[in-house]
Amino acid sequence: MKRPARYFLVMALLLGGCLGAPKGVSPITNFDAGRYMGDWFAVMRIENSFERGLSNVSATYSIRPDGYVGVLNRGFDRAKCRWRSIEGRASFQGAPNIASLSVSFFWPFAGGYHVIALDHEHYRWAMVAGPTRGYLWILAREARLDQVTIDTLMEKARKLKFPVEDLVSVDHSAVDCRAESSDGFPPRS
Repeated sequence: MKRPARYFLVMALLLGGCLGAPKGVSPITNFDAGRYMGDWFAVMRIENSFERGLSNVSATYSIRPDGYVGVLNRGFDRAKCRWRSIEGRASFQGAPNIASLSVSFFWPFAGGYHVIALDHEHYRWAMVAGPTRGYLWILAREARLDQVTIDTLMEKARKLKFPVEDLVSVDHSAVDCRAESSDGFPPRS
């Protein structure tokens, strides 16, 4: 096999390993992407390199004209008194009623996004896993979520062998400095 072909084969194998759900974790079914679109606030997360130090973290999902799901992630860097944002796109890994997507912010790199718990009735909260048990988010339509729901989701995550002791609450308190948004959006408080 020629060197370029071997390189692309190795890259495809490496990237493909970042898309699936952790072993023993299944995305929810009967997923309605249209109802999932809109703003979500990170209530809790396992700390990760791309969100470390950010507060007021949110994600906005939208259906794009090309059929992909648009993703806009935002967070406030209190140390630098500025908003950070990144745009990406997502596509379903299989049927659109199964909440398992591939999200890419930098082509050709993508990661798995798997909704593993959801308020099916109102789409008010969700729990999302990445490709490993080192990535977990509890999301809600508002910046706060009642403790009973948080405890229920944490217990589900514990049973799925996520390190729930590593979950941190995301600060959504008012921004206490004059921050200019780098993405043209007004600062959220």
